[in-house]
Amino acid sequence: MPTPKKGARLGGSAKQQAHMLSNLAASLIEHGAIKTTDAKAKVLRPYIEKIITKAKSGTIADRRAVLKLIPRKDVVSYLFDEVAPKFENREGGYTRTIKLDNRAGDNAPMSQISLVLEETVTSEANRATRAAASKAAEAEEAKADEAAETEAPAEETAAEESEEK
Repeated sequence: MPTPKKGARLGGSAKQQAHMLSNLAASLIEHGAIKTTDAKAKVLRPYIEKIITKAKSGTIADRRAVLKLIPRKDVVSYLFDEVAPKFENREGGYTRTIKLDNRAGDNAPMSQISLVLEETVTSEANRATRAAASKAAEAEEAKADEAAETEAPAEETAAEESEEK
């Protein structure tokens, strides 16, 4: 019976690949960026994205699930406490892969995979839109207050005239 295969194995068995991904993910979280081969970077990307999505919610169950994938408590606590809050406004796309020159020794294609910690353009745009909307609302309130002040004396004089008659 043939060995079942689901995707490429990066040298060795599924357990070896799981350990390798765990170590790559821990290094990526710890350092913010790592250089690795293209094949490993392509496999690491969805793995780390799912971990960061779990870390954003921050529940104890999610922390335990991440600890199963990355069994280094210091890295997981750093992920949950410091890295995940930076991705609060981001819905996905937590990593960036940049192609590098081939490795000198064996000519393997290399990439740098890094965490994207910059603000998203949409969140900055939303912030600007909200600021403009709040300024417009303040201006409308000011106009309404001025109109109410000018109408109030007119109503008082109309009431006084009706009392005099």
